[in-house]
Amino acid sequence: MNPRPIIHIYSFSYHETGIPPDRTGHGGGFVFDCRFLPNPGREERFRERTGRDPEISAYLDGLPEAELFWIRLSGIVEEAAKAYRAKEYDHMTVAFGCTGGRHRSVYFAERLWRHLTGRGEECTLDHLALPQEEEA
Repeated sequence: MNPRPIIHIYSFSYHETGIPPDRTGHGGGFVFDCRFLPNPGREERFRERTGRDPEISAYLDGLPEAELFWIRLSGIVEEAAKAYRAKEYDHMTVAFGCTGGRHRSVYFAERLWRHLTGRGEECTLDHLALPQEEEA
């Protein structure tokens, strides 16, 4: 079997950080815009939380449109990873953006990271809009 590509997963803010730069030199990658989903950051009770918090996960897990988005995007990423492996590509990039880069994009980046690493994929995870201490 061909070596697995390293899958680089990012969350970012469209307003603060913008789409992540290509650090691998391969160009391209997937960018998923999460702004169409309800924004938990607009609710006072969630404002200071991030997509890593169980309360945000529960909120987004309860949205049918978020689950449909997850089903579709995870299928696309899984198929791409399989094709990248067959072509012996060594890097793949997946980025999730939302308004502030703290809630929806972080939630989906974390969820994809857990899903793919659970399937044996090698992944990196970077949250570009979170303070460094939250990223560790």
